Amino acid sequence: MTLKDHRGLAVTGASPAALERFENALALFNRFGVDPVAELDAALADSPGFVMAHALRAYLHLVGTDPIGPLAVRHNLEAARAAGNAREAAHILAMEAMIDGRWRNAARILEDVAITWPLDLVAVRAGHFVDYLLGDSRMLRDRIGRALPAWSPATPGWHAMLAMHAFGLEETGDYARAERQGRKALEIEVRDGWAWHAVAHVLEMQGRSEEGVRLMNEGAGHWSRDNMLAVHNWWHLALYHLDLGDTAEALRLFDGPIYGVKSPIAFDMVDASALLWRLKLLDVDVGGRWTEVAEAWAPCQPDNAYAFNDMHAMMAFASAGRKDDVRLVRSVQSSARDSLGDNRDFLLQGGQAATEAMAAFVDGDYRRVITLLRPVRHQAYRFGGSHAQRDIIDLTLLEAAIRAGDRDLSVALASERADAKPHGGALLLAERVRRAA
Repeated sequence: MTLKDHRGLAVTGASPAALERFENALALFNRFGVDPVAELDAALADSPGFVMAHALRAYLHLVGTDPIGPLAVRHNLEAARAAGNAREAAHILAMEAMIDGRWRNAARILEDVAITWPLDLVAVRAGHFVDYLLGDSRMLRDRIGRALPAWSPATPGWHAMLAMHAFGLEETGDYARAERQGRKALEIEVRDGWAWHAVAHVLEMQGRSEEGVRLMNEGAGHWSRDNMLAVHNWWHLALYHLDLGDTAEALRLFDGPIYGVKSPIAFDMVDASALLWRLKLLDVDVGGRWTEVAEAWAPCQPDNAYAFNDMHAMMAFASAGRKDDVRLVRSVQSSARDSLGDNRDFLLQGGQAATEAMAAFVDGDYRRVITLLRPVRHQAYRFGGSHAQRDIIDLTLLEAAIRAGDRDLSVALASERADAKPHGGALLLAERVRRAA
């Protein structure tokens, strides 16, 4: 008998009990609940030939960009090769591409899967994350928009589709629709960390920082407990406080939920570096915190294959004075430029320049920062992240212009920022720069 998942798609190699474990894991993934991998391991212990459980387990490890990811899932790839249908065979090709660092190929394969099988929530969800890693704003939105007509509020996982759509709409500047979709998702599943994340992005991009503080504090009991996205959402709360000039609260959040527990997860270390860097740009003394973050980044570098992570690792290594690690990042990037994976393009299209700019800023070579960042700032999306995360490039360029004494450029950049975000901290910064000039 051929079993079907909760959205009516045939699956190979699963017992009824294993299928339920898989659905539990997918539901956890869709709200970022803690430990979907344990559920998948239980499903695979019961049904070792369960192809889609192998695929989902692989995607869970690979989208995190941690160096250990490809090594941790090669056995899943091999075990899944006996796919029973065309949809599963396509997932195997996507897994292979991701393991090899061919993210764009994986994105296209998963796109085609979702075009033919729009109810394949694994393909849609994994593809959405690959779009984020590629910085592909259009596909963050359109991958979901294409599939939505096949869905309804009665389809299991509907809240996740709304949350993903919300984030894609936010990344393409449709803030009103994004907020509506995100809040609809939360009405269905209040623990959906991605929906909270999408609404948090809207408020960040619109400069609604006081509202953001209220929203995230009021909802913390839902998004911060047993949620793999909790650190990132705490980071968003810290950004609101920085915009309001409350650096003390941002530091308190760093020492508590953001980095009180020294996470070895790449996404969490990116948040730690990014918050300390914003404080550095504001001349806030962060004490020995850079050393702690640099020590966490150090084991990742020899196998790193993602320029966006390199940039954040460089912030930590340079700020902590770890010259050997700074050289190692440069060596890794030099080697990656000769590789066949997509990271070669990420570096050539701006990732290497942005990484070098962070080191130059620490060295006080602000003219070099300007030289490196001005040509790449408008194409920084090509090496990943979100608009809110990539904003660190604009902030660094502006602060470098101020410190280099380039009054014309600093006034222009501050004015540009205030025009794009005519609220809160951006307006205050623009006024400060104009007065100084």
